[in-house]
Amino acid sequence: MEKLDLLTKIRPVTSGQQKLMQSLLDKTKEIVGVFGPTGTGKSLLVSAYAISKVFNEEYERFVLCRPLVDVVTKKELSTAELGTQFVEIAKQYLLDILSGYVEVSLIDKMLEEGKLVIADPHYLRGRTFDNAIIFLDDAQNIPPESAGELLMRVGTNSKFVIAGDPVLQKDIPLERDGATVLREALLGEENAVVIDLGLKDMVRPGAKRGARILLEIRMRKRSLSDSERSLLNIVRAHAPDADVLTVVDIRDLKERYAIHTEIPDMLAISKSGFLGRLIGRKGEKISKIEEEANVKLRALELGLDFKPLLLAVHPLRLKIERGIKEVDLAGPSVLVRISERVAGPFFGPRGTHIRFIDEVFRRVLDIGVRVEIE
Repeated sequence: MEKLDLLTKIRPVTSGQQKLMQSLLDKTKEIVGVFGPTGTGKSLLVSAYAISKVFNEEYERFVLCRPLVDVVTKKELSTAELGTQFVEIAKQYLLDILSGYVEVSLIDKMLEEGKLVIADPHYLRGRTFDNAIIFLDDAQNIPPESAGELLMRVGTNSKFVIAGDPVLQKDIPLERDGATVLREALLGEENAVVIDLGLKDMVRPGAKRGARILLEIRMRKRSLSDSERSLLNIVRAHAPDADVLTVVDIRDLKERYAIHTEIPDMLAISKSGFLGRLIGRKGEKISKIEEEANVKLRALELGLDFKPLLLAVHPLRLKIERGIKEVDLAGPSVLVRISERVAGPFFGPRGTHIRFIDEVFRRVLDIGVRVEIE
């Protein structure tokens, strides 16, 4: 039989993707968890790996388990509602991912021969998957208990891969989604590896724009306090042509953490490309807004670089700026990598600075912050 090796055609192009592929090929890793925003190649690399290995008879089955969610009602659908359409939707999903790499006939043949199994996460109890690659995709849309149930179905000589986006594609009110909980459960687990992909790993055309729009929608939907609503009205009066997504009052956080340095009282965040209209050609608009509102205001532009927000609100900006190596999404958090020489001022006395920063990011983006020291 002719061999199929999709992995020679679909190659990892970022360091994060390379780590994912190495972990998939490492037979000592029984469980691989990969978490990150859409467009980072999670589903493409895992599906290509699984189809190649099953087609070449290194495993007997590729079990795809992916929750189907109605994006309008947020309801998770099952085979009870969809019947055979459940399999058709999952099959089309695979074909969309692997477009240009596999033919419909190959997917159909693997389904007919039982080498490709579409598993409904609602009906897993009592099933066991031996000598298989089990792929739970979009884990953020599945309850943690269902994800744990799938883990119990993994049999001998099998590899379990979990992928999810615990930041941009999860339901915002849901604090403990399946992807977040599974990631935590896998950390330090024997024969398991966790890989966090970030915005730097986005390779799909349009993915970064989509991520920015999702963050923009999140900001537009923020519930405003009375003080924030009042400031927004003032901003719109002085800068009517600036598309301001939200304003954020952080005065209570400054008081709670005894922050006395010259950082802003409130933030005004504009859509990308509108910052100049908010500030004014010589800063006259922002000055008038500050004067009328009687607050120290910092105007920022929404983007996928979170470093400007970090620097805008860190109490010791000048001391830590050069020590920041990277600011990116990682798992359910914004990961800030810093050099050891700035760790003291970055964290602050008794960790007050990092706790303050974490709360500001949660208030602005609904995403917490964690730090790694290099």
